[in-house]
Amino acid sequence: MERTLQVVLLLILFCLCLWLMYRAWQKKARRQAEAVGELPPVPAELGAQLLEPTTGLYTGTTLAPSWQNRIAVGDLGFRAQAELTRFEHGILLERDGAEVLWIPQESITAVRTERGHAGKVMTQDGVLVIRWKLPTGTEVDTGFRGDDKTVYPAWVAGATGTKTGEETT
Repeated sequence: MERTLQVVLLLILFCLCLWLMYRAWQKKARRQAEAVGELPPVPAELGAQLLEPTTGLYTGTTLAPSWQNRIAVGDLGFRAQAELTRFEHGILLERDGAEVLWIPQESITAVRTERGHAGKVMTQDGVLVIRWKLPTGTEVDTGFRGDDKTVYPAWVAGATGTKTGEETT
């Protein structure tokens, strides 16, 4: 009987912890809602495709410059398998089981590689991170761990929307 009571109390404690984590995530989403606002819609015309699509894992979007301050609004904080494609007018991130994310070219401030992002730690330069400004003016970092990391240099070089090898003025 004593053992059963201990198991029941432990189960209740576990459920309480899960409920408290869920409530904290909801509270964080409410605090961030104004800073995040509405995401840019995918335009009808994407422009010419500049880079081939690459598959991988969307690691999440964080408030810049903190690589661990994950955004809790909508589905931006959840990891998902994804496909990343570079177009003339921006970057299209198609996530499995989540909304398509469009990053307009004029919003992109940097594309770089990092060791970690949104709680996902990899080897050196294991995550492609896109820094961009939301329509509200809030700067965020969107992380993507590609299945093929050899494409990262082309993504970093194409940060300004030019093809690799072209000079920017």
